[in-house]
Amino acid sequence: MAIVAISMVAIISMAALSIDLGTLYEARAEAQRAADAAALAAARVISLEGITGDPTLGPSDGSWTDICGGAGSPASLAAINVAQQNLIGGAPAPAANINVYYGTSSGVGTSTTCTGAGLGFTVNPIVQVKVRQPNLPTFFARVFSLIFKGTSVNSGVSATATAEVFNSSGSGSVASGMIPVQPRCVKPWIIPNQDPDYAANPFITASTGVIFDPGIYQLSGPGAGVIGESFDITANCKAGASDCEIADGNMAPNPPIANAPAKKTYYLPALISGTPVAVPSGSSCSISAGYQSAIAGCDQSTVYTCGTPSTGAGATQADLIENPLNPAGISGDSPSATMCLINQLTGQDTLAGYPTAVTYPFQIQAGFGNPLVQAGVVNSNYVITSSNNIVTLPIADFGTTLLTGNTPAVSIVGFLQVFINTVNPDGSMNVTVMNIDGCGNNAAGNSTVTGTSPVPIRLITSP
Repeated sequence: MAIVAISMVAIISMAALSIDLGTLYEARAEAQRAADAAALAAARVISLEGITGDPTLGPSDGSWTDICGGAGSPASLAAINVAQQNLIGGAPAPAANINVYYGTSSGVGTSTTCTGAGLGFTVNPIVQVKVRQPNLPTFFARVFSLIFKGTSVNSGVSATATAEVFNSSGSGSVASGMIPVQPRCVKPWIIPNQDPDYAANPFITASTGVIFDPGIYQLSGPGAGVIGESFDITANCKAGASDCEIADGNMAPNPPIANAPAKKTYYLPALISGTPVAVPSGSSCSISAGYQSAIAGCDQSTVYTCGTPSTGAGATQADLIENPLNPAGISGDSPSATMCLINQLTGQDTLAGYPTAVTYPFQIQAGFGNPLVQAGVVNSNYVITSSNNIVTLPIADFGTTLLTGNTPAVSIVGFLQVFINTVNPDGSMNVTVMNIDGCGNNAAGNSTVTGTSPVPIRLITSP
């Protein structure tokens, strides 16, 4: 019995090492998942709010402060909330133990605000999140408190994650040169490199990829910033025509569309190379395969790469044919598929302030048709950070050359990330610019940054 009693100490000690250490290792992995998710959440807020599209005025007009200006800013709050949704040892980490820091690619530092991060923050905004769970209980290890000078104090775990938001618009200033982007799930609407709010200005300087009118539209005043602009987009077709036509660099339809509003731009439909996925179905959707399914679903096969020359292999092709609108109502390819995408018939998501005036920072309110509302996860008008209304559109520099043939090659010089507000009765779609990314027509040959957004976010934490 004496030998057994002595052996029990060693047996329980081994149990403490195997079970308690295993529990702590699992908690450490949970802490890392919480930190990873938190860093990506904060980076997504930065991406959706157009900070990377405001490189010159951001520190002075207050737009950076509105998004990541301290612990109470939307980006920091998103990181804290997401971190706490990922339980560590069965409990959320205390908010006081979740720290969010901002910096540039050269180093994050210990700043809890991005306001003074410098202009480099618009090229590669960096978010670092540190999560600590200080009180994790031990079980078998408590036996050590019975031993002379032994302890049984609770243990804690911590983890750090770093996420990057990448916008190629300013990448020409770095040593590696212009870096192209290749977003996925791009909608097949190729729009001209011409800002409809101020027709003399392009969205992107084609040679350098620099944003022509950076800044927040509402904060800088009309015409002074592209982020937050709202305008209509519509197919370069006319009801009853057999195809879409382009007459010049202004993409004026031939014949012209009567009573077109001033803030409107036209798009050319793009060819689809694969089979889109996540295509919705139901009584409110009647979607055909190919072009329409790429609008209502996710087209991951068709490649839209910024900087691909129009004469090079793999150049994006536009299709000058799209089923036009029915003069009696909305029945064109794009309008009907878009209504399905955004749940317009059952209640689409909206930007706070629309249609009177969209305010900054952008707040997305869930509509009754949102799957989260339908599932009872959130209520209607609840503020959310993801929506099917957020889409990516390719920007092409058509110039003044007449496009010929049904499948002309075009050169993509940038991408718009927009929120589709609604499909108008005439079949056009009203959108609001949330972010913009340009890398020009001289970016071919460099390694491509891919992602689901034109301004990709990714974890860069060292393993």
